[in-house]
Amino acid sequence: MSLNVLRRLCYARDVCRQYTLNNCFKSRQWKFYYTGSRHDPNAQLATAGTIQHLKEELAAWMGVECGYKPLNQTISRTHLLQYLPTKQKELPDRTMSDSFVSALIPLSSDLELQDKYVSFLGHVRVGRLLEDMDIFAVYVAQKHILNPKQPKEKHSPYSLVTALVDKIDFTDYLPKPNEDIRLSGHVSWVGTSSMEVVVWLEQKSHGVWRKLTRALFLIAARDPMAQKAAVINPLIATTDEEREILAGGETRKKQRKLEQSQHLTKVIPDAEEQSIIHGLFVRSVDEVSLKSRKLPAGCVWMEDCTLSNIIFSHPEDRNLHHKVFGGFLMRQAMELSWALGYIFSKYRPALKSISNISFNRPVDVSSLIRMHAYVVFTQLQYIQVTVYAECWDSGSGMTATSNTFHFTYEVPDQVPEVFPRSYQDAMMYIDGRRHFYNVMTSNDNVNDYVHAKNTDGTK
Repeated sequence: MSLNVLRRLCYARDVCRQYTLNNCFKSRQWKFYYTGSRHDPNAQLATAGTIQHLKEELAAWMGVECGYKPLNQTISRTHLLQYLPTKQKELPDRTMSDSFVSALIPLSSDLELQDKYVSFLGHVRVGRLLEDMDIFAVYVAQKHILNPKQPKEKHSPYSLVTALVDKIDFTDYLPKPNEDIRLSGHVSWVGTSSMEVVVWLEQKSHGVWRKLTRALFLIAARDPMAQKAAVINPLIATTDEEREILAGGETRKKQRKLEQSQHLTKVIPDAEEQSIIHGLFVRSVDEVSLKSRKLPAGCVWMEDCTLSNIIFSHPEDRNLHHKVFGGFLMRQAMELSWALGYIFSKYRPALKSISNISFNRPVDVSSLIRMHAYVVFTQLQYIQVTVYAECWDSGSGMTATSNTFHFTYEVPDQVPEVFPRSYQDAMMYIDGRRHFYNVMTSNDNVNDYVHAKNTDGTK
């Protein structure tokens, strides 16, 4: 076959693909579906679909055109300000069922998608699922909004961004790369301009949907230019179960505020934490002279447990606001933390939880992103890894931290104890310890942790 013939065949294939996508987009026959109950893991679904359709519908809501254009050539959204409510009482109440939706990742039938999602271990890449969950959470948040001021023919005046990922817990089930994965979610709490979205993933195994993960996203609503906060619909509960869910969201909001007020950059460690730091110092200092430090047996310095990389972001990594997609950053951070856990423990670590992913500032597509991963705390067979993402601005030459990620891993055997050498390392140690105990004392993980402690023989 000649090169020209091959090129023509490839061109014809691309035209057919685009025609199919356009027809699907115009008819809004997305491969989405609603279930009768949010809590039925084996609910029958009308159709199956991909996350790509969700991206297309979000773009249509916002009026974002497909294809790359320089930022100065993108369509302005300032004219949509007139359709933005200024007070929450202008908006109707919404229920949890209004935002509930499910979608499929059709790994059982899409071979190209399997190649994208499969890891070198033969499982599903968790980083890919993080990307999908981030997009899906924004989609759920958009479904919650009902704006009477917005004409039907106009695009949404809202810009929705991920402000925080509160927590993502993982089950022991290893997802297979050739079975469908279902995403489900709904809004679980609403403030004035932010909302909490719960997202969970399941995979069909032998005809039964098995839980993979559960995540809590905090989505912030902004004006059309994504500069100022925008009010959103209140959320009301219609059942006792929904009232309990709503109360849980309010409790988590208060807990987040409490943790922010007690952050180590604002207050000194408490008495117990100060005692722990001093105990580590005493264990590693020379008995005669305070000048020299030495590691106890079976321990390792924290400064030696680190791994870094540099990421070049490209237009394909952007979101609808022409900034680097948050899910892309989560995937990069997760894969870097996993690699560090692998090197540190000599085992392939199992991800137990991700907590408190903060998005401190938007990341421009033109930025150089540097990620630094540290093993900040270990106990028994558990490894706590913190990843910091820094953005380097070519114009100013300045570097700023844009994101912080906290990962909890488990390996089959006990790992070395990590030791801080400097005061800065000690603060990272205490911060990692806080995140670790918050994760391991939650309802989902407390039994496994207690079992591990009892097996080890420690208190």
